[in-house]
Amino acid sequence: MELRQLRCLIAVADTLHFGRAAQRLNMLPASLGRHIRLLEESLGGRLLVRTTRSVSLTDAGRDFVEAAREIVERAEQLATDFREQQKEQSAVLRIGVIDSAAAGLMPQILPRLRAGLPDVAIELMEQKTIRLLPRVLTGRLDIAIVRPPEVRDARLEFRPLFSETLVVAVPQNHRLAARKVIRVEDMAEEPLIVPDRRSRPHSHDMTMKLFLEAGLTARVAQIAEEKQTIVSLVGTGVGLAIVPRWASRLGVGGVTFIDLVPDRDRTKGELALAAVWLRDTRHAARDAFMSVLEKDLAALSATA
Repeated sequence: MELRQLRCLIAVADTLHFGRAAQRLNMLPASLGRHIRLLEESLGGRLLVRTTRSVSLTDAGRDFVEAAREIVERAEQLATDFREQQKEQSAVLRIGVIDSAAAGLMPQILPRLRAGLPDVAIELMEQKTIRLLPRVLTGRLDIAIVRPPEVRDARLEFRPLFSETLVVAVPQNHRLAARKVIRVEDMAEEPLIVPDRRSRPHSHDMTMKLFLEAGLTARVAQIAEEKQTIVSLVGTGVGLAIVPRWASRLGVGGVTFIDLVPDRDRTKGELALAAVWLRDTRHAARDAFMSVLEKDLAALSATA
């Protein structure tokens, strides 16, 4: 019997749905099902009743889940206590950031943070949201700036920051390059460069949703992963791209960035940023970072 198996069982008990439970744990449903099956085999009895339409707990399974919760909570508290002891012994703040935060937010925040905490060593890791969240959960990062996922792990604390506005990257010799603003309808027949959904689901889905809600189908000409690559491809004439405003600072030649005019719902033309850390943990340097961030939030959001 393993803690991972117990976590899988608890997630299924909470959702009564293998797909939603797997999504909560950031794993495949087949893998979750295998963990449950191995747990039942090790116990020699059924914990769940599964049909093609529903999932429910057996009577024995219901009692077992309550005991399993206590075990998992105790194990997580032990890990939390240990991490906090380690943090007290080392003055290091480990921050994970997505590319937007690395390019637009951190250069403005870090000088103020270093001035206020001169004895704290700051370590930065730039990665995608889907790779940062597991590192926060395991304690390898103290805090991260991410795109908040639709399904949020209950062990994580999310603090909304602000939303970044979107612009359209256009080749300088394109027919739309002289525009002051661009609407989605203006791009109806244009080839598009979009992020890979597996690694950047928020940015990919935002482009698809904007076109769908305008009654259009996005003409995807190229999938790319990194913003630098996407903007560079725009410069070669492969297509247009909808990107966060910070991407205009990449300094790629041959590309013009034009404001994207949202429809009546302005939030449809924005990408949210949030800070995330492990719930119920204490970290003085992390709290100081959040204080600096929240103090200047209005000014920072104005430039996003």
